[in-house]
Amino acid sequence: MTSRLNPYISFAGNAREAMEFYESVFGGTLRLNTFGEYGDPDAPEAEKIMHGMLETAGGYTIMGADTPPGMPLTAGDNVTISLSGDDSDELRGYWDKLSDGGTVSVPLEKQMWGDEFGACQDRFGISWMVNISGT
Repeated sequence: MTSRLNPYISFAGNAREAMEFYESVFGGTLRLNTFGEYGDPDAPEAEKIMHGMLETAGGYTIMGADTPPGMPLTAGDNVTISLSGDDSDELRGYWDKLSDGGTVSVPLEKQMWGDEFGACQDRFGISWMVNISGT
């Protein structure tokens, strides 16, 4: 698999509705995972979307999630660029360069869903997420 670059949209509690809307617009296959699937199934945000991905026949991929409690959400700042794939060396190289001189909010390390994941803001203020699958 090659690496992919996709938009990742943060929502204020309505990610399911928004991602289902995008599915109705673009068609394709929508996968939604909740916070409860990867954490406390009884938590107030358990049914909120932790990760959503719409992949279309036309080659579009749109990702999105509900903003977790305690994280800020500002309209206009709610889009992040996501890099994902299984080429560990390539993606680590991107991570090293993007995070150099920037701010790391989540170190690139193994996560509860089994992949390596990191989040940072580069030196220009652009937010990035890197997910290395199958590590």
